[in-house]
Amino acid sequence: MSPRFATAAAWNQADLLMQPAMIRIIDNVRKHLETSDWRGDYRDVTTWPDGTCEEERQRVLQLQEALKTANSEEVGDIQAALEQLPRPYPGYELRLTKGDRTVAVDIWELCYRVCFTNYGEDAAVVVDESLVDELGDVDWQRLDDKAQGLVGTVFEALPRE
Repeated sequence: MSPRFATAAAWNQADLLMQPAMIRIIDNVRKHLETSDWRGDYRDVTTWPDGTCEEERQRVLQLQEALKTANSEEVGDIQAALEQLPRPYPGYELRLTKGDRTVAVDIWELCYRVCFTNYGEDAAVVVDESLVDELGDVDWQRLDDKAQGLVGTVFEALPRE
């Protein structure tokens, strides 16, 4: 689920935090993998808005493919059709594997949980302002502490056997 912002200022604060959050999440995953018997690899994935049915997904993919070879007269019609359908967005997934078990972890969701105090609620997100210092810069220590805690929770929740 993509976050919804109440104001442009909230979006700007999130923009400041997202890349550092991603860096800290990835680094903390690496640290956990070094001492774990789980193996991890990252994948780019296509994420669809909640409630998107398979027919809509297939139609979007067909139209996107048709757009690649469309002539100038067809482009407008294809783009208009695409605007009426749900839009997929890029995702980034960590696949944790141990034996025959695989667990997928949405990295963007972890980043959102680091950056926002209320991610997952049905409301505009609220930026965790404790991650920004009095000068408006990222408080790297607080950000790392929060990322470390969330990644630790993910690894603690993995199946034991």
